[in-house]
Amino acid sequence: TRGSLKPWISWLVPLPLIPEFSWVFSVGAGAELRWNQIRVFSSWLDKWIPRKKPLVAQKKPIKVFLKAGKTYKWCVCGRSKNQPFCDASHLFQATGLFPLRFKVEEDRSAFLCACKATSKPPYCDGTHKSNRVQNAQEGSSL
Repeated sequence: TRGSLKPWISWLVPLPLIPEFSWVFSVGAGAELRWNQIRVFSSWLDKWIPRKKPLVAQKKPIKVFLKAGKTYKWCVCGRSKNQPFCDASHLFQATGLFPLRFKVEEDRSAFLCACKATSKPPYCDGTHKSNRVQNAQEGSSL
């Protein structure tokens, strides 16, 4: 339901074992961004699967068409072959990172970040134009 704190968990993983920041976005007709932050943390798991830094998938955003009511999983780790969306590469490469799940309330086009340095995930905020990102190699961390 809208506005409720609903934990979005990865399949086959019990809730207490997920070390993640999961974000659920709700974008309304007025382009107002509402955040419901859910933090589930397990310190002992971080010792076994240390978090790796996200990789720069590419140095420009990816334009996508988003359908209303559909839940999308934006790749946070930068290792997905299906950018900007998650293909579960973070599981096979033990990154300790998890995808960001979000929904939109109306059909629309959007530019999703592919450099993984945005301050407004999953949307591009122009950070890819910075020298820090432009000087980095695609496939490397910042």
